[in-house]
Amino acid sequence: VGHCHPDIVKAAHEQNQLLNTNSRYLHDNLVDYAARLSQTLPEKLRIFYFLNSGSEANDLALRLARQYTKHEDVVVLDHAYHGHLTSLIDISPYKFRNLEGQKEWVHVAPIPDTYRGLYREDHEDPVTAYADEVKNIIEHARKRGRKIAAFFVESLPSVGGQIIPPAGYFQKVAEHVHKAGGVFIADEIQVGFGRVGKHFWAFQLQGEDFIPDIVTMGKPIGNGHPLACVATTKEIAEAFTATGVEYFNTFGGNPVSCAIGLAVLDVIEKEHLQAYATEVGNFLMKLLKEQQIKHPIIGDVRGCGLFIGVDLVKDQEE
Repeated sequence: VGHCHPDIVKAAHEQNQLLNTNSRYLHDNLVDYAARLSQTLPEKLRIFYFLNSGSEANDLALRLARQYTKHEDVVVLDHAYHGHLTSLIDISPYKFRNLEGQKEWVHVAPIPDTYRGLYREDHEDPVTAYADEVKNIIEHARKRGRKIAAFFVESLPSVGGQIIPPAGYFQKVAEHVHKAGGVFIADEIQVGFGRVGKHFWAFQLQGEDFIPDIVTMGKPIGNGHPLACVATTKEIAEAFTATGVEYFNTFGGNPVSCAIGLAVLDVIEKEHLQAYATEVGNFLMKLLKEQQIKHPIIGDVRGCGLFIGVDLVKDQEE
């Protein structure tokens, strides 16, 4: 919502003067913020955990998935990056390939890229073809005695090249993952909060019939303030609570963080930032496509709202 936005600065300053404490102490800001966030999400996602960073959120999502499914393995997309904690480096091919390599419990599916990927725009059904790759990975893992806890994916893969997965891909993948007893985790840390313009959440680009089991949030959620969130279903949260080891985070969801989170949602709404993302994004895409006509080095221009990729190539045909 812009550096040092006065509404955000004011909300932080006013709450800082009153009280800042951990979330073991009840405070209206925590509940009010959860209620406001819930209005942006499908009704099924009704339990919220507040944290300090996207990495913390993704790590907790992993724990939730494993506790709920009682499985260990994770399927991720090639080139993915999900955070800097040890648990997340392990599920980030972008990182682990340069470090200790792939763990036995991690399975890498091809990124659903219809420009450079395995199945391209000229393929008769790239959605099914890419989803079948995940299905085959799950089947192969099962034969080796492995069980899938989660399919972990950015709603729009960013580090992987600003990829827009073809609509319907998530639905088909979720079907295979659920059948294997796993859950679908949508990482919205880079692409949530109206960045795609048309929708508040990037996973909504897949269609109204798609709802992830867990959604993680970070980065824009606090406009630079350390704030993050995991949203999930009642069933998954109850399985997590059943361990008897409660989730606690000293700073996650403190009154100042929640005041800032509320102010961010206010600004997005008041300043029509979703519509703005669409308008500016369309304008930028138009200008980039004009450049594409002039310069053969530009192979593809793709995007949605203010999530845009320009693919530079050596040869347009190849």
